[in-house]
Amino acid sequence: MEQKYKNLDCRNYAPVDVAKGICHVRKEMVAADGEACERFEKMPKCKHCANYTPREEKLLGDCEAPEDPHMTYPDLIATTCEWFSWKK
Repeated sequence: MEQKYKNLDCRNYAPVDVAKGICHVRKEMVAADGEACERFEKMPKCKHCANYTPREEKLLGDCEAPEDPHMTYPDLIATTCEWFSWKK
């Protein structure tokens, strides 16, 4: 089964508000939760990290980073996180 990603998970998406943003590839406004296009490039976020474990609460999870385990949000952008590694 092919996984469907949303615009808000793409590196080419720039949020304007909670519901919409600008797609830098298409140069137009798109819905944040709209289906990503064929030029999708996955954004490093906690939910895509091998160190992330989701909690029962849908909007929370735990980072099992080697030196700093802590609570985190799945949609937190992790481009500067030194412990980020892609889930396989």
